[in-house]
Amino acid sequence: MKKILLLVITSFAFAQSPQVGSGKVQRIDNFKSNFVDSRTVDVWLPNGYSETQQYAVLYMHDGQMLYDASTTWNKQSWEVDEVAGKLISEGKTKKFIVVGIWNNSQKRHPEYFPQKPYESLNQTQKDTITAQLQKAGRTKEIFQPISDLYLKFVVTELKPYIDSHFATIKNKENTIIAGSSMGGLISMYAICEYPEVFGGAACISTHWPGIFSTQNNPIPDAFISYMDSHLPDPKTHQIYFDYGNKTLDALYPELQKKVDALMQKKGFTNTYWSTQFFDGKDHSEKSWAERLHIPLQFLLKK
Repeated sequence: MKKILLLVITSFAFAQSPQVGSGKVQRIDNFKSNFVDSRTVDVWLPNGYSETQQYAVLYMHDGQMLYDASTTWNKQSWEVDEVAGKLISEGKTKKFIVVGIWNNSQKRHPEYFPQKPYESLNQTQKDTITAQLQKAGRTKEIFQPISDLYLKFVVTELKPYIDSHFATIKNKENTIIAGSSMGGLISMYAICEYPEVFGGAACISTHWPGIFSTQNNPIPDAFISYMDSHLPDPKTHQIYFDYGNKTLDALYPELQKKVDALMQKKGFTNTYWSTQFFDGKDHSEKSWAERLHIPLQFLLKK
C-alpha cells in the first residue's frame, strides 16, 4: 500500500513545470496544508542532481516569480535556475536545491507579515494598518496576519515532504530561507521563530514599513523590538539584508540603518551578518536577479 501511495504522490507531484535554462524544476501542484490554503510548490534541482548525493535546501517565497519570466505577471523573474546553476557549477557554493513556495495572491500580505510584532500594537495602530492596506488594495477585510500558520506549514508540512522526497541535508546549517519585500520580512520572522530549523536567512529589499508609508508608522519599531528579543544566536546563524533606493526601496535606507545598529548590538559580526546597499536599484525581480549571487554565496558557501 505504501508503495502505491508513493507512486500516486510522485505522479501527482511532478506535473508540468516552468522552462528553465539550468537544471530542472519538478512541480508539486495543489500542495495541501492543515494550516493555510493549498498552493503550488516548484522544486529546482541542479544539473547532475542525484539521489546518491546530499543537498542543502533553499526555501524561497513568491515561488511563481523565481524561474520563468514568460509566466510571471510582470515578465520578470529572479532567474534562480541560472544564478544557482552557475554558482554550483563554478564551485562557489555547496550543492543545493531550491523550493519555490508560491504566494497566495490576496493572502500574501497576511501570510508574510510577522504576526507577533503586529500583535504587540494597540488597537488604534492596528486599525491604521488595516486602513492603509485596504487603500493599497492589499486586503478587503480587517487585516490580520496569519504568518504563524504559514510558517507552521513550511516547517511541519512542507519541509518533511521535501526531506522525504529529495536527497537533502536536514540540519539547520543546510536549511536556508529567502525572499524579497514582504518575503524578506517573513524570512526574518522564520529564522527568529524557528532557529532550530533555519540556519540562514536572506532578507532582500526587506519591507520594513509593513505598509506603504513611513509617516507615523509604528510597524518598523515593532519589528525591531521583536528582533531585539528574538534574533537567533549570532554565532550559529547567518542573516543577510540588502536594499536599493529607487521605487519602493526608497523607503528602506533609514529603516535598514536602525536594523543594522540592532544587529551590531546583538553581537552579529561580518561572518554571520551582511547588509548590502545597491545604489540606484529599484524594487523588482530584475534588480534582485542581478544580485542574487551575493546572498547565495554568503549563506551557502562551502
